[in-house]
Amino acid sequence: QVHLVESRGGLVQPGGSLRLSCAASGSIISFYVMGWYRENEEKARELVAALRSGGLSYYDPSVKGRFTISRNNAKNTVYLHMNNLKPEDTAVYYCNADHSGWGGSGYWGQGTQVTVSS
Repeated sequence: QVHLVESRGGLVQPGGSLRLSCAASGSIISFYVMGWYRENEEKARELVAALRSGGLSYYDPSVKGRFTISRNNAKNTVYLHMNNLKPEDTAVYYCNADHSGWGGSGYWGQGTQVTVSS
């Protein structure tokens, strides 16, 4: 059993930046893919960004060029660097660890709220 704990999100002004982290209770080396999902009142949970162990990454078109996902296996931590945040990025963000594809099953964090508003 692996527990994933996201860092606290928060309130950010449009155009601002925020870094989320996801710390795993165990090694993340064994996971094929680590990812970040988000959901809000308007949209069901959707994949934002994911990173496979071989280095291949995926980004939703709405965040490409603004968000960057990275992983530090030595610290068992995954990060989501978010720049130029927009109000439509407002959502609860979830960390995910999975063994296949681009994730979506496996283990989940508890979620952290990110609100982009002036």
